Amino acid sequence: MPSLQDELLPSTPGKFKIDNRGPHHRQLHRCFASTSTMFLWALFLIALTASYLSFQSFIDTGNRFIATSWGGIQWERQVRNSAQIHRSDGMSVLVTGAAGFVGTHVSLALKKRGDGVVGIDNFNNYYDPSLKKARRGELQKQGVFVVEGDINDARLLAKLFDVVAFTHVMHLAAQAGVRYAMENPNSYVHSNIAGLVTLLEACKSADPQPAIVWASSSSVYGLNEKVPFSEMDQTDQPASLYAATKKAGEEITHTYNHIYGLSITGLRFFTVYGPWGRPDMAYFSFTRNILQGKPITIYRGKNRADLARDFTYIDDIVKGCIGSLDTAGKSTGSGGKKRGPAPYRIFNLGNTSPVTVPTLVRILERHLEVKAKRNIVEMPGNGDVPFTHANISLARQEFGYKPTTDLQTGLKKFVKWYLSYYGYNHGKPVK
Repeated sequence: MPSLQDELLPSTPGKFKIDNRGPHHRQLHRCFASTSTMFLWALFLIALTASYLSFQSFIDTGNRFIATSWGGIQWERQVRNSAQIHRSDGMSVLVTGAAGFVGTHVSLALKKRGDGVVGIDNFNNYYDPSLKKARRGELQKQGVFVVEGDINDARLLAKLFDVVAFTHVMHLAAQAGVRYAMENPNSYVHSNIAGLVTLLEACKSADPQPAIVWASSSSVYGLNEKVPFSEMDQTDQPASLYAATKKAGEEITHTYNHIYGLSITGLRFFTVYGPWGRPDMAYFSFTRNILQGKPITIYRGKNRADLARDFTYIDDIVKGCIGSLDTAGKSTGSGGKKRGPAPYRIFNLGNTSPVTVPTLVRILERHLEVKAKRNIVEMPGNGDVPFTHANISLARQEFGYKPTTDLQTGLKKFVKWYLSYYGYNHGKPVK
């Protein structure tokens, strides 16, 4: 059995000199050898840890690259091609929330008339993302490229403005829904306030600065009882967190207009409906439940009064959005510095003909040829308001806004789309 001294000797003789100066020195040598071994092990562990951290950093960087899925020559080429203008005096528009309900329709309308359009959407799961992806498919058919990303990503926005000198921004990305705000309030602050500020920061720093049109909401009128709702009315009594974030958005955009010379137009939408709509909205969920034989819940207000909404068909909203873009006026800032006053406008976009919810249900029954099972309850304190009614005289005066689709006609078009998209034949699912 080899001695400890033998184990410490190298296997090649003549390369190491033995110290025979006594037991004290041998003890020091053994101690030194032990310390050296520990030191080597420590170095090895440090190197191993460093290697692991470097590898982990590489993996994380790769994951972030995959998650962002933007950047690179091919990506930039897609963005530029999508933003290319194909008409004289056309505009290049960045549409946020492009895979959303309104965003898809506005993007298609702009592209159809020859404007350049680039979309951005985070495809969140507030409602079925497959519907958003199907909308993106419709956009891709028409040559509209939709970047998958979040408006809170300042680096992504900066990159987009670096690749394309957008003349306009159509900001439609938002966390929608009145009731959902009670379940997930942070998502409203993240999207409707923080996201808006991030976008405005990118716009004020861009050179040239784009003109901005963005989606506010009729919800800002809150508990207002004066009808019809006018842009001149007070909007300091929001009835929901959603409404409060949209009201905050109006104040924030005014600030950026005042300080940085951004041309800004806010649009207060009134209950938009139609093909490719949002599944969380009443007319959509009513249609689904009626076809499936499930009861629908109809809310009533105080004194058993029927709720009423100024239902506005999607094509009329699109007309208002494009009219706002066409008349937006230019921003006056450059590289974040204001050169002079810029337009700041707010418009109602509604139908001006409120309809009660029971009437909406009767129209759906007629088009679906199925009777609804009603469950009528008192309206809970969840932020909903009893009625909405738009005064649209300002939008009519400024850019000729005139809605042309009544609820009967609009719901007929929606039902036709719904039955086709979800595979129904004569009110029954196709197997």
